[in-house]
Amino acid sequence: MPIRNRNAYAFLAPYLLVFATFWVWPIISSFLISFQNTRVNPWKFSLTVNWGRLFSDPAFYNALYNTLIILVIQVPVMIAIATVMAVLLNSPLLKARPLFRFAFFAPVVVGEVAYAAVFRLMFSFDFGIVNKLITLIGLTAVSWFDNAHAAMALVIIAVTWRWAGYNAIIILAGLQSIPDDVYEAATLDRVSKSQQFFHITLPLLKPIILFCVILSVIGTMQLFTEPFLITNRGGPGGGTETLGLLLYRQGFLSLNFGYASAIAYTMAALAVAISLLNLWIGREPK
Repeated sequence: MPIRNRNAYAFLAPYLLVFATFWVWPIISSFLISFQNTRVNPWKFSLTVNWGRLFSDPAFYNALYNTLIILVIQVPVMIAIATVMAVLLNSPLLKARPLFRFAFFAPVVVGEVAYAAVFRLMFSFDFGIVNKLITLIGLTAVSWFDNAHAAMALVIIAVTWRWAGYNAIIILAGLQSIPDDVYEAATLDRVSKSQQFFHITLPLLKPIILFCVILSVIGTMQLFTEPFLITNRGGPGGGTETLGLLLYRQGFLSLNFGYASAIAYTMAALAVAISLLNLWIGREPK
């Protein structure tokens, strides 16, 4: 090996060592642990104790159902809102655009515990501002934390509020990369603004939106913070328990590391499968 190559690998060695220790080895180790019965001492190898339980565990199917419900409803709604927000932020008619961009992005940097506490107060049955507004228009107050459907809606609202602005900034970057000449030519051809949006903006934004969708799918598959902090660890009665919360409960509360590893790899496989499906749907026609 040339001296230049040896020097390069020598400089890379500290990073590669840290990468292998804290990334590669934990992935391999957790995969091996998923085939071990960690409920006995010492641990014993078993092909079916964890993976067999996975496909017959009602708690797993409940968490999978809740996660997919959030995925199917929240991700499209959030991406649609983010796209509209990005278009509005890109409008030359909007004054103080940097201020609005910061305001929309701000939820991402807010502490998770702080914003969860605020949401719990806002949606409180007795004194929350949301129920106050609902009763003002003549509707019945909603028990957000005691009804599974209402709690699921609350999780979806919270996740959308937190990440819509983040995706809007990404889509805004894509919007600003579209040449103005395209819109000028469309205007000269008397193409309306709505037609420009659907036939020019959206097709050119397709790769950016697809990127945001894949990021959102990966994030939703490992959703943990909102059901843990806002709806009190996946309540009521497991109505908002996600795969991420089930993994935490099995790994850190029950100390069943083998089953938790099997759940983790199932989450990763589902995230990859759904992301590949989105890539296939969003592929460019030949």
